[in-house]
Amino acid sequence: MAFLRSIATTAIATIPAALAFSSSSSSSFPRSSQSPNPQNRLGLVKTLATPPSALHMDHKLSSQPDAVLPELLTEFMVDMKCEGCVNAVKNKLNEINGVKNVEVDLSNQVVRILGSTPVKTMTEALEQTGRKARLIGQGVPEDFLISAAVSEFKGPDIFGVVRLAQVNMELARIEANFSGLSPGKHGWSINEFGDLTRGAASTGKMFNPPLGDLGTLEANEKGEAFYSGVKEKLRVADLIGRSVVVYATEDKSEHGITAAVIARSAGVGENYKKLCTCDGTTIWEATDTDFVTSKV
Repeated sequence: MAFLRSIATTAIATIPAALAFSSSSSSSFPRSSQSPNPQNRLGLVKTLATPPSALHMDHKLSSQPDAVLPELLTEFMVDMKCEGCVNAVKNKLNEINGVKNVEVDLSNQVVRILGSTPVKTMTEALEQTGRKARLIGQGVPEDFLISAAVSEFKGPDIFGVVRLAQVNMELARIEANFSGLSPGKHGWSINEFGDLTRGAASTGKMFNPPLGDLGTLEANEKGEAFYSGVKEKLRVADLIGRSVVVYATEDKSEHGITAAVIARSAGVGENYKKLCTCDGTTIWEATDTDFVTSKV
């Protein structure tokens, strides 16, 4: 289809085998206070069409419940065996608001979805078909050297995943979920460094205020918080090796309570491995941490 790029003609970074089942990559080292600022690697790529005017809020975060997210191509690996599986998956996904196109590669067990639907919604829809599904890539084909990033919070008390995807040179899409938070509002931000030796305390100041201010997460009575929105002027390539920090209070007046490093995430067509060569684990045996809602 026209919106899919040719994988064979794309230069990609090799994803470590140990992380074959995750769209994240540990090949990007955390930034520290002594790390030089790399040159912006997005400077030579073409600029996409400007986003809808409703999303033009300079240096601001858009998280209105009714706001339409910009379109992205998202890839899942889905446990499918036959054409009946393909039809069931397509029919379910096409029922979802925001899904524009669905393509299924049965031989590779890959489902590619073009649209504005949040990852959480698509993941839940695939699971409702009774099939295992894993997010393996997201982004805009052909347009960015680094199109996506991920930050994974692995406990012991707070768990979560933050996903960032470049929509165009002026806009990034952000999706997140957390569990284990105290009920109520929590500020969160992108901080300068990925140094977690002292937890959130060693991540430095907020990265490029107010650009690095991600606003507010609101945890329900179960301590779960979900977010999807967009951020203007945010470039994913500039965030690799930094950190996402969540604070005890909405105004960030108290210390950060948890932090995680931002790592490069697989883009479209970059992560079709089904077997981890380090231990022989298959993708279906690996833990699905796309949207963690409880301690695992």
